Amino acid sequence: MKNSENSISASGRRRLLAGAAAAATLLVLSTGSASAAANCIKGDRKAPFTIGWANIYSVPTWMKQTEGTITAEVEELKKAGLVKDLMITDAQGNAQTQIQHIQSMIDANVDAIVVIAGSSTALDRVISDACDKGIAVVNFDSLVNTDKVTAKINTDSNEWGATAAKWMVSQLGGKGKIIVMNGPAGISVSDDRRKGAQPVLDANPGIQVITETNTEYNVAPAQEAMTSLLFANPEIDGVLSLGGALSAGSVLAFERQGRDQVPTTGENARQFLELWKEKGLKGWATMQPNWLGALSVYTAVQALQGKDVPTFVKVPLPVIDDSSIGSYLARADKFPADGYIYSDYDKALFDKLLTK
Repeated sequence: MKNSENSISASGRRRLLAGAAAAATLLVLSTGSASAAANCIKGDRKAPFTIGWANIYSVPTWMKQTEGTITAEVEELKKAGLVKDLMITDAQGNAQTQIQHIQSMIDANVDAIVVIAGSSTALDRVISDACDKGIAVVNFDSLVNTDKVTAKINTDSNEWGATAAKWMVSQLGGKGKIIVMNGPAGISVSDDRRKGAQPVLDANPGIQVITETNTEYNVAPAQEAMTSLLFANPEIDGVLSLGGALSAGSVLAFERQGRDQVPTTGENARQFLELWKEKGLKGWATMQPNWLGALSVYTAVQALQGKDVPTFVKVPLPVIDDSSIGSYLARADKFPADGYIYSDYDKALFDKLLTK
């Protein structure tokens, strides 16, 4: 009996040692998981979460559609018990006002802030402050300089500009006079597209940039700007437009001045795509998906649940040309007349993008 008791005791010791080893392994794994947590995430934040949407301005249709994807995603997350409230602000184009709005969200201790930056530099301090306080910060479309965010989500704006410029060079055979149409100065998405185009233009000195514009991403101001340039420039061979509404404004200006249309780049703006097809335009476009907003909310909630997310999520740029424009226009009636025809999205797509 004594030997039996000793045997049981030895077996018990082995189980205790095995249990201790397992506990140690679990502790190491747990520590590793905690250290791999997404940026900014700290403190005791539990679902359902409060999300802040700090919009720089809501007037352009692209922004309205983007906000629509955000509110739709929030509704889905509410059904899943993961989100409680969505706080929305509109800075009406003023970066200082946007800073105040973000500060108010910090003071309210929201769990996450989703933001399109009105300035690539001015928001750095308040964004960093939000991160320091354990608030998930997801920045998309127009990006801030600071890396003190949970994630940045965007297409490659430099690639956008470079690919558009290469198409223009090809269309003109490397020689011609062009106008470059940019979005507002100081907005990273606009500035980065222009920076991406420059090396291509430098490598093709036969392409002469006769002038440039900076306007809001709206058809009316773009048309007005191009109308003035048409009076001043009797010879224009191409329009390197770096925004969809800008392209539509350009086409309308050419039409109303009785000028022949020229090769024009742009985005998936419904009006531009319809004018392109209607007028047999030589065109090229890509897409800044409105669902970047929905993806940003989804990413923030994933991070708040303790999941690791990439610090930068690169969304691929599609190419819209004569071979693919029909597939976009076939869905046009599902989008506003002055809106953007964006591609479908779902949780599976978001998960795929977050695992790249």
